[in-house]
Amino acid sequence: MSENKHVSHSSLSETEHIDVEAVLAEFDRESNTRHYAGVPKKIVRYFLAAFSVYVFYMNLLSTWPEQIRRASFVGLIIFAAFMLYPARKKSAKKVNYVPWYDIIIGLVGSACFFYYVANFETIARKATRISQFDMVVGLIGIIVIAEVCRRVVGIPILVVAGAFVVYAFSTGYSLTRVVYTLFYTLEGVIGTPIGVCSTFIVLFIILGAFLEKTNIGSFFIDLANSIAGRATGGPAKVAVIASAMEGMYSGSSVANTVGSGSVTIPIMKKTGYDKDFAAAVEAAASTGGQIMPPIMGAAAFLMAEMTELPYATIALAAVFPAILFFSGIFLAVHFEAKKLGLKGLPKESIPNFFKLLLSRGYLLIPILVLIFTMSYGFTPSRAACLAILAAIIVSSFRKETRLSPSAFVDALETGARNTIGVAAACAIAGIIVGIVALTGIGLRLADMLLMLSGGIDILALILTMIACIILGMGVPTTANYVIMATITAPIILKLIPGTPVLAAHMFVFYFGIVADITPPVALAAYAGAAISGGNPIRTGVIATRLAIAAFIIPYIFVLNPTMLLINASFGELVQIVITSMIGMFAISSGLGGFMRKTMPWWQRIPAVAAGVALIDPGLVTDLVGLVVIGLICVLQFASRDKKNMSVSD
Repeated sequence: MSENKHVSHSSLSETEHIDVEAVLAEFDRESNTRHYAGVPKKIVRYFLAAFSVYVFYMNLLSTWPEQIRRASFVGLIIFAAFMLYPARKKSAKKVNYVPWYDIIIGLVGSACFFYYVANFETIARKATRISQFDMVVGLIGIIVIAEVCRRVVGIPILVVAGAFVVYAFSTGYSLTRVVYTLFYTLEGVIGTPIGVCSTFIVLFIILGAFLEKTNIGSFFIDLANSIAGRATGGPAKVAVIASAMEGMYSGSSVANTVGSGSVTIPIMKKTGYDKDFAAAVEAAASTGGQIMPPIMGAAAFLMAEMTELPYATIALAAVFPAILFFSGIFLAVHFEAKKLGLKGLPKESIPNFFKLLLSRGYLLIPILVLIFTMSYGFTPSRAACLAILAAIIVSSFRKETRLSPSAFVDALETGARNTIGVAAACAIAGIIVGIVALTGIGLRLADMLLMLSGGIDILALILTMIACIILGMGVPTTANYVIMATITAPIILKLIPGTPVLAAHMFVFYFGIVADITPPVALAAYAGAAISGGNPIRTGVIATRLAIAAFIIPYIFVLNPTMLLINASFGELVQIVITSMIGMFAISSGLGGFMRKTMPWWQRIPAVAAGVALIDPGLVTDLVGLVVIGLICVLQFASRDKKNMSVSD
């Protein structure tokens, strides 16, 4: 949703110069916008701010039908997109330049959706018997929103949507029927994804923009520095903690990587970490930010809508897997630092934790307001609005964070800018949802995977994982989840009867997200490598190893949903917490090849196996895992290897 560009405390600010905007423009298509100056810049600025105000009006005051709300939202998104995004990257360098054809396409595309708004009741009475003119309008509208998606998000999601549309035609559906479904019903472009985007997601994006203006990202880095800065390999641990906290309001793995990575990656390199490892730490942790409650890149609210489960249930279920994920990265960083003999930052460069909380802890109030109101039963829209109000109020507590009228407009403008890419992706995801509903292709895909897996649960999950990673490459978090939930979650529910709906949706959500660090299309890893000067592919491979928990945990909570706190007793919960943390310790040391000293291969393989057994909730697996890792610990700690021993913490 936004990226932190602020420099952190003391020595963390003494970093090499990083051109954040250039890196974002290279790896985050949403940041590759046109440049304006003078009067045109003001026109664009106030149009975007007005769009944000319109969103507040639409969600808090209007009583319009859903079709009108969603179609008008998409119409404005199209117009804003053609003002901001050029057809090619090179065109973005020209100042105050918008080609005539972009103006025409933008106006025509917007007009198609506002035609639907103006004629909604007439078209609704026609049902599937729309006129030839209606069909042409709908077809143009679909093509234009697809072009918006190409410019802002990229081609991968269009290829997937295009394949589904071709499938609809190949099964005998007419052009009129397909256009009617995708343009004029709530099962297409203006379907559930845009419905959630225009109500919940856009408000949380605006909230993220206001939080950015309060410098909360800088506060998170300082807070993480005060917690872990002095520890062995401190800067890498700071990156993990800061990215986890920033993930509470950031909706982009790439933006999160570049924002905090521009500060943490140079410091990690100076501390002694390999440049590829430093970039991988930031990429893995920033990607994990998308699974961090309470907001989870806004996917939590989509999940609540698509599973028909309370938001509080989803956020609570996501807590423990997220803790395990970040614990795995934290431990991997720790063992790497011990192996290299790296120390933490000097004491004088570390801010005092309690003084930091007393002086700037008030910046957390908007997030606490959000969590409390959502848990208390407020709608996501009203909870987000109250959190925005809280952000405005707390920003006035200190002069350096106080929002001036200009900063207030900046936040509204930034919120609108960051909405465009998400909305475009959600509109195209709606096409996929519409074709699945129209043709029933989801069941056919499930039958195909069932045949390939031979009815073996674990093999079916592996095939589903591969599908999720491929479909999730280069797709923003929210649209990513919509695609996964529409195509692959029903497959799990059919292949493995009895799987809780939440477990299936969390499984596909996790594997859709890790596509950002899984080569070959690992955008977060590429962005981190651009900052570190490392090798993108090697960075992606290391990031995948660091985020290994994200490749293990989803299998566990499908096969044993206790990890998601589904029907879990207090005793079971305590057992899961203890054994799973020991399991992550074993996996991290085994993959890193170091515990107390260097681990030979015959210790590393059993350590990883024991860790997986411990993460799987169950008495037998826990006992086996504890015995194996216990023996390995005895071997590691019983004797000293002076050559390989690291500097003590």
